[in-house]
Amino acid sequence: MIIRNFATNFKHESMQNNKLIIVALAALAAVGGCKEKKQPQDIIAPKIEAKGPSSPIRMQSYSDTRDVLWLGKSYKVEVKREPSDSLPMVKDESGQKFVDNRISVRVLRSDGTVAISKSFTKATFNDYLTDHYRKAGILEGLVFDKVDSQQLEFAASVSLPQTDEYIPLEVKIDNFGNVKIERDSEMDTSGTGQSDADNDENFDEDEI
Repeated sequence: MIIRNFATNFKHESMQNNKLIIVALAALAAVGGCKEKKQPQDIIAPKIEAKGPSSPIRMQSYSDTRDVLWLGKSYKVEVKREPSDSLPMVKDESGQKFVDNRISVRVLRSDGTVAISKSFTKATFNDYLTDHYRKAGILEGLVFDKVDSQQLEFAASVSLPQTDEYIPLEVKIDNFGNVKIERDSEMDTSGTGQSDADNDENFDEDEI
């Protein structure tokens, strides 16, 4: 009887010890699992490669037509801008290429016939640009401004693409089709502080 009780007690204690051991092992396993999850240094982030220049960027085409009373007659002044692949492209400091623009101006009589037709590119304004703008600038825009006596006045700009820097220009066309260009120093944002002498450009054109 004593032996049986001893054996029973021994067996009972062995089972309790085994339970304690199992519980302890389970706790260690749980702690170990948590430690393995908290190892961000084991995560390898993908290497980010710097993107090179994209394909050449071009501005949108636009067209603007104004009804104008000029020299006592009604005219339509039509201005169109088109990006031109035939013109030399320019690059910024990152090597990104930009397509330059060609801008056409037509003055139409009331019957629809063409009184004056002109085409402008950045090269038209070379005498009023710095070397940097000749190399890196594009002809951004040209818009009708006002009628001044015998002249139609337009505002033009050659800009550094995707920046706020540009050289503003005034374009004047008289009733003989002659073009006069001036640099608008009051609106200049190029930071050059330069002023150029006026320049007249004459074109073969019939009188209106």
